[in-house]
Order: sequence, then structure tokens, then C-alpha cells
Amino acid sequence: MDPSRISLRRFYLTDVDDFLKWASDDKVTRYLRWNTITSREEALSYLQKVAIPQTYCRSICLDDRFIGYVSIKPGSGNDKSRARLGYAVSAEYWGQGIATAALKMAVANAFTEFQGLVRVEALVEVENIGSQRVLEKVGFLKEGRLRKYGFCKGKIRDMIVYSFLSTDMIK
Repeated sequence: MDPSRISLRRFYLTDVDDFLKWASDDKVTRYLRWNTITSREEALSYLQKVAIPQTYCRSICLDDRFIGYVSIKPGSGNDKSRARLGYAVSAEYWGQGIATAALKMAVANAFTEFQGLVRVEALVEVENIGSQRVLEKVGFLKEGRLRKYGFCKGKIRDMIVYSFLSTDMIK
């Protein structure tokens, strides 16, 4: 995949149909904390109330078509030196390097956008091998397994914690 075809931008309400296409896919939302979106109205509400207001939540675009998202949520107070990363890409684009390219851009942006940021971390379910590979390709380091740490889709699950520091090099 030519990385120049991939871009990050803010969400628009006009993205609703593209968003619904992949946010309604159980394969994509399986490991996300939010549930599969089942209607255009629900998708529009999510964009308006959740995605657009976030400090750093960007559309992953392929040739300016919205196919996924990446979010970086900085901590506050004593935790402002770290941020939490989340992302998803439409299943039809898995395995093409799009998520990897998008995360490289987002992580590079995070350290310039958030003053005092030292660490970006990601929590991944143990079973989500594809996401673990993406993080490792970007340069995140696997720090360990957090037993019974994350609650997702009605179950408490083991998670793998990954980190990327401001002094690390994007691969």
C-alpha cells in the first residue's frame, strides 16, 4: 500500500455512511469497547456526541474515503505525561498496512500536539493478534499481560499492554 494514499483528518457528519459501513461489522467492533452500530441514526449520534468532540480522534482515510479511526486520549493532572491509543480499520482493508501507516502518523502527531506527553500506551486483548502485530510494526514495545484487566462486551479479559515513548523511534 502506498502510504501517500493514507491520511488522517477530523470527522465530519457527512462521514456517517462510510462510518456505518465498517462500524456495523461485528468483526471490526469485536475488540472495541463500544458496541456494533446498527443504524444510520446511531452512527450519526456517535459521530456527533463521541467522535467529533474528542481532543484527538481522527478518521483514517484511504484516498479521502473514511475507512477507520485512530484516537489518542491524553491523561490529565499527574497522568498528563501519558495517553491511551485506540484504533480500528474496516475489515476489507485488513492486512494492507493501512493501520500501521495511520498509527505511525498519529503517534508522531501526538508528541507534538500534546505538550509534556512522554508515553502512548495501548491495551490489546490477548486474542487480538492482528492488533498486536500492528503495534509492533509501528515500534510499540510489549510490556506484559494484565490479567483480568479490561471489561469488553460483557466479559472481563486479559490484556496486553504496549507502550511507545517519546524517545522511541517509529519503525
